[in-house]
Amino acid sequence: MNRRTAAQEPMKTGRVHDVDALRGFALLGIFVVNITFMASAYPGNLVHDPSFSTPIDAAARFLVAALFSMKFYLLFSFLFGYSFVLQMDAAKRAGAAFVPRMLRRAVGLFVIGVGHIVLLYGGDVLTTYAVVCLVLLAMHQVRDRTALLTTGIIYGFVTLSLVISAAFLDRSMFMPSHDEALLGAAAQTQALLGSLADIVGQHVAGLDLLVIQAVSLQGPTALAMFLLGMVAARRRVFSELGNQATLLRRTQAIGFAVGLPGGVLFAVMGGDTNTWATAASVVTAPFLTAAYVATLIRIMHAPWGTWVRTALAPVGRIALTNYLGQSLAGIVLFTGIGLGLAGQMSPPVLMVLAVAVFAVQTLISAWWLKRHRYGPAEYVLRCFTNWSRPGRTLADTARGVDAHPQRTPPGEQ
Repeated sequence: MNRRTAAQEPMKTGRVHDVDALRGFALLGIFVVNITFMASAYPGNLVHDPSFSTPIDAAARFLVAALFSMKFYLLFSFLFGYSFVLQMDAAKRAGAAFVPRMLRRAVGLFVIGVGHIVLLYGGDVLTTYAVVCLVLLAMHQVRDRTALLTTGIIYGFVTLSLVISAAFLDRSMFMPSHDEALLGAAAQTQALLGSLADIVGQHVAGLDLLVIQAVSLQGPTALAMFLLGMVAARRRVFSELGNQATLLRRTQAIGFAVGLPGGVLFAVMGGDTNTWATAASVVTAPFLTAAYVATLIRIMHAPWGTWVRTALAPVGRIALTNYLGQSLAGIVLFTGIGLGLAGQMSPPVLMVLAVAVFAVQTLISAWWLKRHRYGPAEYVLRCFTNWSRPGRTLADTARGVDAHPQRTPPGEQ
């Protein structure tokens, strides 16, 4: 069977647990970054909170910038593209028209994202994914070569745009001064301690920056990763990747050799505050992301590392629920309608807190999936996607129990 024919055939039933585990891993990395924005308005204003200026605080910020920023968003986007093909396979198995089904899914994701922005977290990615998914849908029949070429063009265009901006655009023309940014950050952090109306107002006020970021950086890079993930799913990359030891080692060697210096350079140059640093990260972050993937795959396929997949996979199976749950945790921990800890937690403590919250999510996810087939958010999105309520299987009906199998078809991720 040639590669083209294999890519067109629906994937056999049986969940790819490595993909679930990688998605859970991506959620951890995303939360390590996002929690800093949930806990304080200073990062969003591109300044550091002067209350936390010790060497340990600086080291924690450096680690987040070098090892986490932009890396896990790319992995999450890649896996979205991978799951897009699984959704296509699921539609074929169900005998359903894929395009209308995916359009409903994109609309449902956008609606959930809008609610997420308004009520939970202004740094939402779901709305961006929903819009970019429409572009992916329009391109879902392109050849692998075209998809890969488009990915390269997008990355080249984004990098060139950043370089031109860094070389010729004076950021001070449209950015507040450092002192103005500090004052604004202090006021916005205080607003987080207010009422629900204050919090919603804060989220809505940041929409313009969210749109600018989505159009200029997040949207294009997400599309590039969507396309790359689509090609990977067509070629069933994760079906046998755990057995490709030589490929994984080479990916680690190249990925860390390019990605780690790039991450360090990004952090040293000031991270998001410096356009040159952002350009360097755009170029090198995919390498570090690939190295992370190769490392995790090797760990999960080692005899001593299977527990890692067992722990991470349930989180990834209900990734949408857990993504929203992380934002809910931010509301509970930091805002005035919760514990009111905004502006009171140092960068190192936030890193530990992110890991602690994620650990709780791993326990809850495993418990939930022993009793339910879908996460709450996944259930709602699936109802909207299929325009029907998920039913029970014939075997389950005969036994008189709900359909909560431990293994689900990959198209239902």
